Amino acid sequence: MEKDTDSQIGSEPSDGFLRKVELASIEALVKLLGMERKEPPDRVHRLTADQETRLRYIENEAVTSFQGDLTQLEAALGMMRMGFHFGWKVLYIIHSKKTVRNYEEILNIRIREEFPEVGPSSYRSVGLNLALRYSNFWKVVGGTIKIPRRRDVSEI
Repeated sequence: MEKDTDSQIGSEPSDGFLRKVELASIEALVKLLGMERKEPPDRVHRLTADQETRLRYIENEAVTSFQGDLTQLEAALGMMRMGFHFGWKVLYIIHSKKTVRNYEEILNIRIREEFPEVGPSSYRSVGLNLALRYSNFWKVVGGTIKIPRRRDVSEI
């Protein structure tokens, strides 16, 4: 599978290209998108003491005040933990806007205020790579433009 060319960057991806994305192994997809490898220490966000304190506070408040389906609390807490590593753009790529709003309510936060736009592992997101390279990010988030494998992440 050959790497996509820069001539397509900025326009919506062709149906043929999206079909390649859909069928490719994750290894072939990494090559197709030209995703570069980083060493594991460079993929992880190192929380500052203030960020750690803030996350503990959010978590404690959510746990002590939550009522309802515990799987929702669990998912919201997981989203919160991923935020610094992947950034809020990846969170919007992998979740619907409605789900993000629901988790924000559970956590009593706004992810765009708590997390960076992208994090040290955001480059590994297939969906974000495609959304930023070939189309309008918010059209992908809103579902106007369908991106296959938007929730996949590579190990690179």
